[in-house]
Amino acid sequence: MNNLKVFLLMAGLTALVGAAGGALGGQSGMMIALLFAAGMNVFMYWNSASMVLRSYRAQVVDRSQAPELYEMVDRLRQRAGLPMPTVAIAPHDQPNAFATGRSPEHAVVCVTSGLVKLMDREELEGVIAHELAHIKNRDMLLQTITATMAGAISSLAQIAQWGMLFGGGRDDEERGSPAAALVMIIVAPIAAMLIQFAISRQREFKADAVGAEIHGRAGGLARALRKLDAYAQRIPMDVAPAVAPLAQVNPLAAHGGGLSSLFSTHPSTEERVARLTALG
Repeated sequence: MNNLKVFLLMAGLTALVGAAGGALGGQSGMMIALLFAAGMNVFMYWNSASMVLRSYRAQVVDRSQAPELYEMVDRLRQRAGLPMPTVAIAPHDQPNAFATGRSPEHAVVCVTSGLVKLMDREELEGVIAHELAHIKNRDMLLQTITATMAGAISSLAQIAQWGMLFGGGRDDEERGSPAAALVMIIVAPIAAMLIQFAISRQREFKADAVGAEIHGRAGGLARALRKLDAYAQRIPMDVAPAVAPLAQVNPLAAHGGGLSSLFSTHPSTEERVARLTALG
């Protein structure tokens, strides 16, 4: 099922890239954009995790650099029956976490420095167990490709906007339709965001449930989610909107307004806590 989701996701986002190329350069522009998308999909399969870590300015750490955190991840991943993931820390005061990578054998669990400082041990374990659940559920590739492709589509929309401004002097067959370019500028980023929205909610609910099983209790994660949500409202995080859905709670909540709040890819914290509480 996850492989099917990845295939459908890549197909849909590739179609959006092709539409951007068509808006900019007609049929030839569409072919160039589709070739570009194919290369991008291959590149992101192998490199998207490192791109996400760079977006969060995260640094990989080993056992000697962060012994308590490393041992905690190691202990919980054994309970989950997973290989040891790479551990990373992002230098953000806002407490948050995410998992990325193309497979359990190439997975990364990243926490912010604020998470380590502001969570107690049981809460931190709950957060890490949630991220290990994403790895166990094999949905990191799906969410990572979603985030990176959404960012690429937003960039192409901006290119199309400039193309409309400075693309005169050629006929529509070469340049593409200005009306199509205008539609693409408006629709493509929203469509990419809605794809993220569609897959993220159930993914988070499932990771909460599996994370509680890995941890052995639901209370730590439930308390952590309340704290994460409260701190996200007060402590801003400087991170690209395209990779924000990877985090355990919306890291851009403090920014308020805009499309990031209108099309939130995260289910409400209240509903997540209620489901965890029902698990006992």
